[in-house]
Amino acid sequence: MNSALSRPGPRFSIRMGIAGNVRALAQLAQEVEAAGFDQIWTGNDFLGESGLVALTAIAMSTSTVRFGSGVIDPVSIHPGQIAMFASALQDLSDGRFILGLGSGSDAFFRMAGVAAPAPLARTRDAILAIRALTQGLSPKGIKGVTAEWMENARLRFHRLVPIYVGAMGPRMLDLTGRLADGALPLCLPPQHFRRVHVQIAAGAAAAGRSVDDLDIAACLWTSVDDDRDVALRLLARQIARYAGSLSMDALAANGFDPDEFNRTQRILDSDGEAAAIASVSPRMLELGIAGSAADVITRITELLAMGVRHISFGPPLGSDRAATTRLIGTRVLPELRRVWT
Repeated sequence: MNSALSRPGPRFSIRMGIAGNVRALAQLAQEVEAAGFDQIWTGNDFLGESGLVALTAIAMSTSTVRFGSGVIDPVSIHPGQIAMFASALQDLSDGRFILGLGSGSDAFFRMAGVAAPAPLARTRDAILAIRALTQGLSPKGIKGVTAEWMENARLRFHRLVPIYVGAMGPRMLDLTGRLADGALPLCLPPQHFRRVHVQIAAGAAAAGRSVDDLDIAACLWTSVDDDRDVALRLLARQIARYAGSLSMDALAANGFDPDEFNRTQRILDSDGEAAAIASVSPRMLELGIAGSAADVITRITELLAMGVRHISFGPPLGSDRAATTRLIGTRVLPELRRVWT
């Protein structure tokens, strides 16, 4: 299914947290639409804030921008329920919804005493089952589906949706290439996109598909502000908060020193956020993109030259989300589209 791939040229999306206020996010989605973004994504972390409510609000407050779940897991919400939500959101939005799926966090599931199949298996099952259900079919007997479905397990109301996968590791990226319509890999640092693309392309080729038919978003940590020092500090805060949660293998593969990130995590745990931010080195700041609009244009132009066709701007974004959205929309996106043409 390639309905999410119909626009020529590069795509630009933005990833927004709910931040405790669904109404504010719905208003922000209108800013995103007016700024010329192609897509807006919001999360649905288990035991966090409900992305399903936020997605409904976005659908009802916008009219042209595509919007997606970044991401829903098939453990805390059954694939049958996900297919129901996805079909309803697709209908409500006149075909603008994109279903973002991910394996979810075993750490979060353990908090609720939820046992789950292995991440790869549950994600594969979910993709195949949801695609069948949203086509009006039963997942029973479909190759690759291990869950026990009955022949009459079908949706009474169904709408086909594009399925993107939030993938990080090599096996999940391979699965994405084999089965998904798009990918939402966190590309930290930005040049990590090269490895991501190669791994997805290998999966696509193994399934007799072309990687060119997939919408692969380079999901970046991006901080934009007219005051470059403010932008850098916001990115440093993002890095400090997640220093110990990043893939050490991916960091090492891209020439970073994992010990630096482990040290920042220890400082965060022992001395607090301010001290951890101060420990973030200039080299660590290369994990994302930060600076003025001109700085960001320069860095993203390099990614477009590398072959990236979908840039996804994500947290920390800026000190004011609405102002940052307008800044990117009025000064960054027009220049990047001009560079593309």
